[in-house]
Amino acid sequence: MSAHVLTDSWTMTRRELAHWARQPGQVLVALVFPVMLLLMFGYLIGGGRGVTGAYVDYLVPGMLALTMAFGLEGTMLNVTQDLTRGVIDRFRSLPMANGAVLVGRSAADMLQSAVALALLTAVAYRLGWRPYGGPGALLAAVGLLLLFRFAMLWIGIHLALVAGRPEMVQAVQILIWPVGFLSNALAAPDAMPGWLGTAVQWNPLSRTATAVRELLGGQGAEAGHLGAAVVWPLGLLAVFFPLAVGKFARLGRQ
Repeated sequence: MSAHVLTDSWTMTRRELAHWARQPGQVLVALVFPVMLLLMFGYLIGGGRGVTGAYVDYLVPGMLALTMAFGLEGTMLNVTQDLTRGVIDRFRSLPMANGAVLVGRSAADMLQSAVALALLTAVAYRLGWRPYGGPGALLAAVGLLLLFRFAMLWIGIHLALVAGRPEMVQAVQILIWPVGFLSNALAAPDAMPGWLGTAVQWNPLSRTATAVRELLGGQGAEAGHLGAAVVWPLGLLAVFFPLAVGKFARLGRQ
C-alpha cells in the first residue's frame, strides 16, 4: 500500500472517529447494548439450556463472539447513510486514493469493536468471569474475535453497497438476529434437537465462540476448533472482500 493510500486512509479514519465526538449517543448505544445483553442473560436468563457449572464461563465467550457478529449492522448502517447523503460520491470526485474510503471505514469499525470487546470483558470480570488461559491464549482469543469481526465487516460493506438505503438495514436485521441466536453463544447444542444442534455447530459464530472457550477454558471448552475458527472467517473474506471492492469500484459507472 503506497504512502498516498495510507495518508488518505488515515484521513478517512479520522473523519469516522470525529463522528464519535459529534454523535456520542450512537457510539454509546453500540457499546452498551452488548453489555445489556450480557447482564440480561447472565442474571435474568442465567443457567442456559444444556450448560452445567458456572453459566458465566460459558456465556462470556459466546457474548464476545455475538457482539462481533452484530457489528455487521453498524457497518451497514454507516455505509448506507454515506451513500444516500452523497458523501461517497463527493469523496470519489476528490483527488484521493479510491480505496481510502473503505480502508477508513474498516479501521474505524475495527477500533470501535476493540473498545466494545474491552468494555464487555471488563463487565464480565465484574460478574466473576475469569480467563483460565495465559496472556498468550487471551491474545489469541482476541485475535480470533477480531478476525471474525473483520469478516462480518466486509459482509456488511457488501450488503450496504447492494442495498443502498439505510431502511434496508432493518431487513438484514431480520436475518442477522436469528443467525446470531442460531449458535452456541447462549446455549449448548447438545440440549437442542439433533438437526438444530448440527446446524448450530456449523454456524461460523459457533466456531469462533467454541474456539474462544477452548483458549480461555471454563464451561463449554472443547479442543480442536481453532482451525475452523480461522478457516471460516478467511473463507467469508475470500468471498465478500472482492465482492465489496468490485461493487464499490462500479458505483460511479451505474
